[in-house]
Amino acid sequence: MIVVTAAGGSTGTAVVRALRERDLPVRAVVARRGRRPELTALGAEVVVAELTAPMQWARVLAGAEAMYLIWPNFDPDEAEGAPALFAEARRARLPRLVYHSVLRPQLRGMPHHAAKDRAEEALDTSGLPSWRVLQPCAYADNLDAQLPEVARTGVLRSLWGLRGAQSLVDLRDVAEAAAVLLTEDGLDGGTFEAAGPEALTAPRLAELIGARLGREVAADDVIPGGEVPSAYAARCARSMFDHYRAHGFAGSPRVLTTLLGRPPRTYAEHLVDVLVPEVQT
Repeated sequence: MIVVTAAGGSTGTAVVRALRERDLPVRAVVARRGRRPELTALGAEVVVAELTAPMQWARVLAGAEAMYLIWPNFDPDEAEGAPALFAEARRARLPRLVYHSVLRPQLRGMPHHAAKDRAEEALDTSGLPSWRVLQPCAYADNLDAQLPEVARTGVLRSLWGLRGAQSLVDLRDVAEAAAVLLTEDGLDGGTFEAAGPEALTAPRLAELIGARLGREVAADDVIPGGEVPSAYAARCARSMFDHYRAHGFAGSPRVLTTLLGRPPRTYAEHLVDVLVPEVQT
């Protein structure tokens, strides 16, 4: 049995799917009660447990061989909550834990990176017998919701400027890498970057989307206005895009290529599966 937390989110569902494709039993942890057709259709056992309520985790981890710990994005409790779950996993004698981090967590100017950096430090001293860390770059999938509007208007709105490049990674490749870390031996104590194969600027992304649509697409620089927000999630998002604008967010695909046993999907390959040319008007 493999436990996957935050399983109702896009990353968690993708990891559950990758594990079920290997015919592995999965216990999908969600924070709230309710129907989860996307998880039950995959054949996962769905359980409800709060990440910040460690006392519930003895039953969640019972009989588990591994856990993939995803903390919800931009959540202020991660820096303290993740180490508390590491301790619960050790008490439950969990054989293996894989932590979902982020590419370059040491970039502490972004609060959510800083939280993951502190969690990784705690994991190193957790006493768990087997642990690994996956550090994904930004997802190619993050742009998917904008694609219908891009197809309609011919404009890709970029919150990260026009010069900074990102090594966007397909979420399916991240999930497959997570499945490798959860199931294969010889990887203990490792941190593994998951970056896409190309460093892409917004104009280059617009060019690739345009090629898929068969029409010209331009990138528009959407410069945020006003002060940096004080609310944690909004501050994380603003600091993230400010960093991308100033420095980009690119990495090497070599580690992910090794984990997958093949090159990661390109953004053009990602578009083939998510963007149908006929949507243009």
